[in-house]
Amino acid sequence: MRKKVLIALGAFAALVVIFVIVVAMQPSTFRISRSATMAAPAAAIFPHINELKKWQPWSPWMKLDPNAKSTFEGPAGGKGAAMTWAGNNEVGEGKMTIIESKPNELVRFQLEFYKPMAGVSEAEFTFKPEGEQTTVTWAMSGTNDFIGRAMCLIMDMDKMVGGQFESGLASIKAIVDTPSKP
Repeated sequence: MRKKVLIALGAFAALVVIFVIVVAMQPSTFRISRSATMAAPAAAIFPHINELKKWQPWSPWMKLDPNAKSTFEGPAGGKGAAMTWAGNNEVGEGKMTIIESKPNELVRFQLEFYKPMAGVSEAEFTFKPEGEQTTVTWAMSGTNDFIGRAMCLIMDMDKMVGGQFESGLASIKAIVDTPSKP
């Protein structure tokens, strides 16, 4: 009986060591990015991202929890504008602050997540004019700690967050697209 217990404990310890090695080998950084081309100039799209109060109609997370509470601080838009939110489990709690804003080119945010998992990331929107259209790219990058790397073994963050980015970009596109000329 004692031999069986020792074998079971040894096998469990080996599985734990293998798990720790596999998690440790996962990338410590991540980047998720999606793009959409819109039939509008960058100047027509930029305010919908640079002014945080204009996120309500297009943000995929606000659609997941229409009852989420948002508060705003700082300027209406641009560097220093911030939004704090608290919502259901799908939305969580956190704060985003614009740390860089170049009109019609770039809006960069610092994202602080409090719940359901604490973490800090950066997100950015870039605008690339292409004739009468603009390609908007929404990207998020950050660092995963050990727990974050372990979570990535069971959840595809690129697919999950990337899908939200695609939804948000499609909603912005629906707001700003101008009909093509006959």
